[in-house]
Amino acid sequence: MRQIDTYIEINASPAAIWAVLADFDAYPQWNPFIIQASGTPGHNEPLEISVRPPGGKAMAFRPRVINLEPQRELRWRGSLRVPGLFTGEHWFFLEPSASIGGTRFYHGEKFTGLLVPLLWRSLNTTTRAGFEAMNRALKARAEDRQAGAPG
Repeated sequence: MRQIDTYIEINASPAAIWAVLADFDAYPQWNPFIIQASGTPGHNEPLEISVRPPGGKAMAFRPRVINLEPQRELRWRGSLRVPGLFTGEHWFFLEPSASIGGTRFYHGEKFTGLLVPLLWRSLNTTTRAGFEAMNRALKARAEDRQAGAPG
């Protein structure tokens, strides 16, 4: 098992961040990592997710939502068709932060399976960079929206 953990401080409320995060249709407009997302975020519901790591090719996944707590957590799990080869459990977690008057946004993924050791270098560099790029873009969009800027 290997894991990527990232976070960013966002000067916006969990509600403002959640509004951006849950609006899958708008991902192509602002999200540099998850370039397409569709489906209904509900427990055990299937999603269609396309990601493009920085400098990489787009990849499509069909995970299922395993936890949904509006304005707090969205978590999904997806795996390759052959059990035990590669499974990813991806999460977004929002925590109000009194110290910054906004929200700490956690974004990560746990990887398990036989292929993880072979893929770890790429996951820990390009995939991590994709998470961080998404975090920055989410911060900008949520803070702009909370401030009343269009978009």
